[in-house]
Amino acid sequence: MNKIFPQGDGNDNAAGAKALPGGEGCGPLCCSRQGACLSAFLLLLLVTLAALIALVAILGLPPRTPGAQTCVTATNRTGFLCHDRRSCIPASRVCDGVRTCAHGEDEDEAMCRDMPQNLPSFLVARCGDPSFWIYSDQKCDGANNCGDCSDELSPVTACPPCGPGWWPCPSTVFGYCGCVPRSLCRDHTQHCSDWSDEYSCPGP
Repeated sequence: MNKIFPQGDGNDNAAGAKALPGGEGCGPLCCSRQGACLSAFLLLLLVTLAALIALVAILGLPPRTPGAQTCVTATNRTGFLCHDRRSCIPASRVCDGVRTCAHGEDEDEAMCRDMPQNLPSFLVARCGDPSFWIYSDQKCDGANNCGDCSDELSPVTACPPCGPGWWPCPSTVFGYCGCVPRSLCRDHTQHCSDWSDEYSCPGP
């Protein structure tokens, strides 16, 4: 006598163990594999994130005060290279209260707090009296920036001959040293101790 099994028993149980869309009907082994895959994915994600954090920590953002770089301005003067690596501003524009670089690194608080100690060395020039200093682009600019002409005359500073806009002479004007502007020539006022600005200088 043949036995009648209820519908769904017997061979149908094997069919019921097959994975259905959405993971329904997944057996213990299948779930275990999914968990392992999920754990591996999360581990990979964490490792990638840690690597990115380490990379940022090592490279970081462009340094502000450390790593400051010198450059040469369009007027052939010592300059400060902005972080965009394109803008070169005169040394004397650093820490002058005006943000000249696009991101303001020329006015960085750490660099400007205690001058000249915190300034990069290439921005600083010492006068004949070492307790006085000027910006390096103020050397040999014709003006008496140090007050004793040590930024313009030897033995402290060796400057090239007076440029085309200047007249070489021993100056009587406190603002100048070994050269006076040609614009002062023949203006009926003595600017050179030898009067050459009035009698020899051809003018501007």
